[in-house]
Amino acid sequence: MTIEQRAEEAVRYKQSMNCCQAVLCALADQTGLSQEQLMALGSGFGIGMGNMEATCGALAGAAMAAGMRLKSGTVRTSRQLSERFCADCGATLCKDLKGRDTGKVLCACEDCVRNAVLAYGDIVEI
Repeated sequence: MTIEQRAEEAVRYKQSMNCCQAVLCALADQTGLSQEQLMALGSGFGIGMGNMEATCGALAGAAMAAGMRLKSGTVRTSRQLSERFCADCGATLCKDLKGRDTGKVLCACEDCVRNAVLAYGDIVEI
């Protein structure tokens, strides 16, 4: 499966999952965990950790998957993922992405999960 196909799979998952879970499940084979485990792992990271104040769940999911795959060097990889995600989406915080305080949506959830998976593919090189 290409990274583009994985990104579109994450968008489909987003219909019934939070952003973190959608990214994790699209990258399941990278983690060594079952879909059930990934759903549990990502459950608290939706909506910017439940209040829109924290990092987008899609970005958190990509960083989690990178950690499971790489096992070391993940801080640098997380920084690269964050920088790429911010360049593609316009922010990393859920409230900024959704325009909670400004009324201007920078990136829809579907695009956030798509961009997180694409960034993972480029940076982690699957």
